[in-house]
Amino acid sequence: MDLKAGTDVKIHLTTQVSQYGTPEQHVFDVMGQMVQMGSGLYLRYIEIEEGQEIPVTIKVEADGTLTLIRAGATRTRLRFGMGERYVTNYTTPQGVIALETVTHKMQVSLKEKPFSGEIDINYDLYLGEEKLGEYKLQLLFTA
Repeated sequence: MDLKAGTDVKIHLTTQVSQYGTPEQHVFDVMGQMVQMGSGLYLRYIEIEEGQEIPVTIKVEADGTLTLIRAGATRTRLRFGMGERYVTNYTTPQGVIALETVTHKMQVSLKEKPFSGEIDINYDLYLGEEKLGEYKLQLLFTA
């Protein structure tokens, strides 16, 4: 399948968050688009949060790393690599905060017919030495 022009996909996203021992789960379904640019695959969609549209891009890179970018009132750019610890910036109206991700599980699988895929990531988020929470993200998509 030629992804250079982009392919519309149905997305089912489940996020489980545990911050300071308090668990939350968010589930939503949305339409998005998968595009291939260079050696990377880009999955783009719009999240609705408190009435605001937030553009989200997930980049799956050829080296197996993954980057999640949310560009709302706060801008987040999280990077993931199995067993890796990455420093990232979280931009708020009050300034930039340095966060770190530590990835414990990362699995990306793609299928040709029908074109579909699954992204699973389990990671911890840190502010300096303080662990802010544990996160599990599962994203399923189908053309």
